[in-house]
Amino acid sequence: MVIREKEQIPTKEKKLLVGVIWNFSAELKLIFMAFIVLCTLATLLPLIPSSFSLSASDFRFCISRFSPAVPDNTTSTSVEELPEITTEKTTVELDRVLDNGVIKRSFTGYGSAAYNFVSMSAYRGGVNTFAVIGLSSKPLHVYGQPSYRCEWVPLDPTQDPISTDGFKILTDWGYGRIYTTVVVNCTFPSVAAVNPENSGGNLILHATTGDPDRNLTDSIPVLTEPPNSVDFELYNSTSRPKKYDYLYCGSSLYGNLSPQRVREWIAYHLRFFGERSHFVLHDAGGIHEEVFEVLRPWIELGRVTVHDIREQERFDGYYHNQFMVVNDCLHRYRFMSKWMFFFDVDEFIYVPPKNTISSVMESLEEYSQFTIEQMPMSSKICYSGDGPARTYRKWGFEKLAYRDVKKVPRRDRKYAVQPSNVFATGVHMSQNLQGKTYHKAESKIRYFHYHGSISQRREPCRQLFNDSQVVFENNPYVLDTTIRDVGLAVKTFEMRKIGDRLLRTRQ
Repeated sequence: MVIREKEQIPTKEKKLLVGVIWNFSAELKLIFMAFIVLCTLATLLPLIPSSFSLSASDFRFCISRFSPAVPDNTTSTSVEELPEITTEKTTVELDRVLDNGVIKRSFTGYGSAAYNFVSMSAYRGGVNTFAVIGLSSKPLHVYGQPSYRCEWVPLDPTQDPISTDGFKILTDWGYGRIYTTVVVNCTFPSVAAVNPENSGGNLILHATTGDPDRNLTDSIPVLTEPPNSVDFELYNSTSRPKKYDYLYCGSSLYGNLSPQRVREWIAYHLRFFGERSHFVLHDAGGIHEEVFEVLRPWIELGRVTVHDIREQERFDGYYHNQFMVVNDCLHRYRFMSKWMFFFDVDEFIYVPPKNTISSVMESLEEYSQFTIEQMPMSSKICYSGDGPARTYRKWGFEKLAYRDVKKVPRRDRKYAVQPSNVFATGVHMSQNLQGKTYHKAESKIRYFHYHGSISQRREPCRQLFNDSQVVFENNPYVLDTTIRDVGLAVKTFEMRKIGDRLLRTRQ
């Protein structure tokens, strides 16, 4: 019996294999035939003449024969509806030999590598003037002659459109990368006011490349004014009070920022500028969840506004397109504030004792802009006058108390402007304004710069000192407790305004 069972096992396995093959014979035949067809094509393709070709339309015709039916109640774009693929005719200039024997090589461009214009925003700047802020191809402005024309198209069809040449302002001083920041000023000189009846309309920007080979024009709708949406008194009244005395326009915030350093900076300046101030921050990836939690109490109090600008990362401009960002801020809030400040989140504004920010600004009212001198501070060495244990519990600007006194030709400055007098702005100052600029304000106002401290997610102190003068990494430093001395007042201000919500903030 045992021998017979062993003899029956192979027979059963053979029957099972045959059954499986029989059940799937149709599929196996299909696979086998497809394999034969592919092998045949692979053999014959090298023998086909080069003059033989198949067009894209031929393929679409073949594919459309197999397209499934689409129900009437759905929206779909079938293969037959795709437009014909067209290629722009390009004049090809061949290499040639000049009379002096030099071979002149040629370069022919195809396609589009960068956008003609990337629109961010547009704002009315007066009864007959507008500002358009965006990016454009840097090589286009370096080697070409792009131009802009502005057209106002009323919503009322009985009114005629009007147009004027746009005046372009390149604000990044040559710092642009693939894209450069462009501010287009659209002033309509032939009319008393644009949209005088407040009936609404659209501002169209016609951007022409000026390329000698492809002089293309893109018509871009940049601003729509609904009927009865314009407050013309805002532009005609000089005595109308502003919503804020001081408004901070921040550059693009990126990287892994320290929540604790941001907490210290915002609390310090909210106290410094007072209740009639507002802070506008731009998130280019730096306001992660922990940083946002630090800002949330102040956002809820209406003291801080955050703009999410992360999408601009698609367009490679200088330092996360900060020139475009600050110009958007300038024109967006120019009628809301008397003064605008431009500096970074590792810099602390300071006025000497017996002065206030109000008294300093009153003394500078005759100027449209003034620059602020830098006091460079170390972001690595700390003052240990309170003892090491207490030092580490201090806020960053309390323990980073050593100032760099190395002599250098010049240091970067930051600045403030009266925005109603400025057409476009930069990072360190504006070169496009009406009125005077003051550069000798160091006795009135300064800023302390803790370079790089904002991006350190750890304890900043690398070495502790208890001396008035030290040398660290071949650099001379002196003890300067100017900002340190207001630490207790800033902490008290934060506790009074938002309570203990931020006590557990991490580095």
